[in-house]
Parts: sequence; structure tokens; C-alpha cells
Amino acid sequence: MSAKDTLSAAWTKAQKTVRQLLGQDTPLVPVIRLEGMIMSGGRNANALNLQRVEKQIERAFSIQDAPAVALLINSPGGSPVQSRLIHERIRALAVEKEKTVLAFCEDVAASGGYFLAVAGDEIFVDPATIIGSIGVINASFCFTEAMEKLGVERRVKTAGKSKLIADPFSPETDQQKKRMERLLNSVHSQFIDLVKARRGDKLKPQKGEELFDGSVFTGTEAIENGIADEIGDLRTVLKLRFGKDTRTKVFSPASQNPLSRLFGIALDGVELRAAWARFGL
Repeated sequence: MSAKDTLSAAWTKAQKTVRQLLGQDTPLVPVIRLEGMIMSGGRNANALNLQRVEKQIERAFSIQDAPAVALLINSPGGSPVQSRLIHERIRALAVEKEKTVLAFCEDVAASGGYFLAVAGDEIFVDPATIIGSIGVINASFCFTEAMEKLGVERRVKTAGKSKLIADPFSPETDQQKKRMERLLNSVHSQFIDLVKARRGDKLKPQKGEELFDGSVFTGTEAIENGIADEIGDLRTVLKLRFGKDTRTKVFSPASQNPLSRLFGIALDGVELRAAWARFGL
């Protein structure tokens, strides 16, 4: 054993002794709260992304004596890139620290939100949780007719025939449509492969049911088709698993200052509202 390992073991033992003396020698489960729309930082300072939650994830996994790490998820989805980055960081630390990860889904764990949920070794839901939406979406507008009525002419110049993928101010061409479908299908395949790799034989679609077409399910249905494991809330499950005296410590992204929150709401309020509204919330 190296000097570093010896020092680390001694420190862990000393911490345990102190906890015993303080009457705190009970299981402590760190809880990582992952809530909101998943997107890169930029204009929305309150977005859920790796940059904003990485420190909290690392702090949660740094608790050596924790019997498990819990995820508390409530998200309608968003960026597939940020969803994967958060997922991969959680899985890498779970392997490194040899920790079981328990995912608890609240109102919604859909699309990118479900991407986060499958970072868990087990997925718990409420009977009414909206979960799934294993698909990819791209939404935009077309203003061409409005521009004609206003007498506005759109001028776009590119070097490279494939430079312009989509433009809401110009009619969509067949070539643009095919390119967008190719991109969406590629990301969708990646999502499907991840779910299959994480859930494996647990996936059991019911008769006439398709798990990967973007459908959403209630928590009860999700257990039946294998995209979730059990009905259960965080505190009840943890106390049953690790003892009635089990404590939790929640790690949430740092709160933004009032000015950042104000601008985030003003810029993205309609978009965020639409994302939640897809699931009736």
C-alpha cells in the first residue's frame, strides 16, 4: 500500500470515528438533483448541462462511505449532447468509485430526461410519472408566406451547397429535408443503442407497443414494458434499502443571481413552457 493510500485509509477511519462520536454513524446517501430543460449554457443561465452540474456530481461521488448515489430527475429533455455528457460523467464516476446509482423520476423523465435516468442501475417512478419519449425532435417555423405579404425578400449566400440545413425564411428543399432526417435518425439510433445497452433484457414491450418511436408512458406502464424497475419515492426506498436512519444530502446546481434568472425567463420562457406542455405540465 502506497503512502497516499495509507493516508487516505487513515483519514477515512478518522472521519468514521468522529461521526460515531457525534452520533452520525448512519448511512448517508448523496442525492444529485437534475431538474429542468437540458441545454448548453449560453443565453439561459438556469439550463441543465454538464458545466453547471459537474461539480455537484463529483462532490456526490466523493462521499466514500455512501452505500449508493441517487439521482432525482425531473426533466422534459433537451440537448442530446448535454444529456450524454451528464450521463457519461455519472457512469464514469459510478465505475471509478464502485457505486450503485439509483434513479428516481418525478413528474417527467422524457427524451433527454430519460437519457439521464438510464444512468441509474435501477429506475424508480411514481405511478403517474411521464417517462420515455425515446426519440429525437427538431422544431422550427416557416415564415415564407408572411414575408411575401410584407414584401420582404430573403437573401442568403453560402459557399458549399450543403451549408444551409434549414432556414425558416426560405422554402424547405427536398435535399434539406433529407439531410435533417439523416441527422435526426443518426441521433435516434444512438439513443436506442444506449437504452438497449443499459436496460438489456429488462426491456419487454407489450403487445402492439413500440418502445423507441417517441411514445411516452406512465410510471406503471414503464414498469410493465421494462423502461423502469419499480414504483417508489426516494426517501421510502432509501430507508427500506439502507435502514430507517438513512440520511440524504442533496447536491443541486448553484442558484443563479436574480438578474440571470430574470433574463433566462424573459428569453426562454415560451420555449421552456412549450417543452413542459408537451407532457401536460
